[in-house]
Amino acid sequence: MLRLSGVGVSGGQAAGPLVRVAEPLPEPIATPAVENHDAEAARIGPAAETVANGLFTRAAGVEGDAKAVLETTAAMAMDPSLSSRAEQLVRQNSLPAPRAVLEAAEEFAESLRATGGYLAERVRDVYDVRDRIIAELLGVQPPGVPPLTEPSVLLARDLAPADTADLDPEMVLALVTEEGGPTSHTAILARSLGIPAVVAVRGLLAATSAVAAEVDGDAGTLELSEERIAVRAPERGGGENWTGTGSTSDGHRVKVLANVGAATDATAAVASGAEGVGLFRTEFCYLAVADEPDVATQRAAYAEVLEPFAGKPVIVRTLDAGADKPLGFLDTGSEPNPALGVRGLRIAFDRPEVLDRQLEAIAGAARDSGAEVSVMAPMVATAEEAAWFAERARAAGIARAGVMVEVPAVALAAEELLREVDFVSIGTNDLAQYTFAADRQLGALAALNDPWQPALLRLIGTLGKAGVAADKPVGVCGEAAADPLLGRVLVGLGASSLSMVATAVPSVGSALAGTSLRNCERAAEAALAAPDAGRARAAARDALE
Repeated sequence: MLRLSGVGVSGGQAAGPLVRVAEPLPEPIATPAVENHDAEAARIGPAAETVANGLFTRAAGVEGDAKAVLETTAAMAMDPSLSSRAEQLVRQNSLPAPRAVLEAAEEFAESLRATGGYLAERVRDVYDVRDRIIAELLGVQPPGVPPLTEPSVLLARDLAPADTADLDPEMVLALVTEEGGPTSHTAILARSLGIPAVVAVRGLLAATSAVAAEVDGDAGTLELSEERIAVRAPERGGGENWTGTGSTSDGHRVKVLANVGAATDATAAVASGAEGVGLFRTEFCYLAVADEPDVATQRAAYAEVLEPFAGKPVIVRTLDAGADKPLGFLDTGSEPNPALGVRGLRIAFDRPEVLDRQLEAIAGAARDSGAEVSVMAPMVATAEEAAWFAERARAAGIARAGVMVEVPAVALAAEELLREVDFVSIGTNDLAQYTFAADRQLGALAALNDPWQPALLRLIGTLGKAGVAADKPVGVCGEAAADPLLGRVLVGLGASSLSMVATAVPSVGSALAGTSLRNCERAAEAALAAPDAGRARAAARDALE
């Protein structure tokens, strides 16, 4: 057997036959030159519509994260700017329609890449839509996951969001990819489906003779075999002890919450038994609009998400936008490094009226819904910035204000920070990215963004100790909270709440219920003493066992 290592992003073990996901289609050629420009250009719109309709049909059969991913990809296929640019290239350069779609998509992808941050993460989506439209124009099957005839391990360079969105967990034993990282769509959806997954496995595609694999999503390893092996499906239990109230076995209270970004997410969170919401992303209200939504529109949209949580705690994050997540009505200009530019709360320093209107809408939605609403600001770097935000939130009628901890500087100023706000919530994805100066979307740097990195855990521990000393909550709302093993380590580091994708709530809550606070602390101590992420994970597991 050939043993390879990557980054484990969804826990569990599985084994079985390998199925390779098809690589993208060959690049369409630019010849022969098109003579009937209008007829050739007219093919593009219907092809894009057919792709979009197929994705919408798939979306109708699923719920939650999968539905949102498929609908987002379908909307991108229907985007008239992509089709219009491709049609323009047909007419200007006499290109065949498939080649025109390729070049138009590359222009869009390059623009997103240059912007950086969140939008740079959407480049994979653009390529997925591109390949589907080109396949439709050529009359061939699109690349992606082939029909599965038996439970299998999927092997791929990377998986497009639409490929992973409606995978059947009864047929997919595990996912392994050569690219991707801990915050990729592959990782997030694998966790939501309970499928073991390992990403950023260098040399994976070179193993062309392998026919089967054993995958360990906890250790981040896989063994490839040139002979068939017995199928071993992952155990999908883990939620048996979830009662709907988070605590350790000795009664130490830890809220188990859900991350949501739309009304469908809220429904899934309630179904999972989440105690409330630890991160309500409000960007959905601002996407695909040319002008800022007015207060009444925002208020109604927020209330729809909040209503299922009447009487329960919900933390609403204010608009996380800026140079790396550009919105039409927030023109911050071009920046040489958008990920380090004017984003999150920094936008509000120049445009405080946008923040004030959002806070007014959130306060109104809280009254309408009956939810116990708090607000927090993203991308805060100093205690002074936190104080500025808290003052505006309280002036808007929101009694409880906090901030996201995504910047190492504010983690190191935890004591001063907690004097100014009522709570903090740690976004482990961005905190890792900024701590290690490693773009979280680069597969080559995925190991640095592993949430088990001891340096990252030490920053979290600093915040946890400060929270205990100040008697103020310190939550975690990054993807790290969805891991039942790491969740217990985070509690041992002082986390008072864990917020995650809804499907992870029962397993994390159940894991906490079966472990004492002291054992969580022992696991945290063992992880902090480890020299690297892999040994931190192993040390924590040994301590809990």
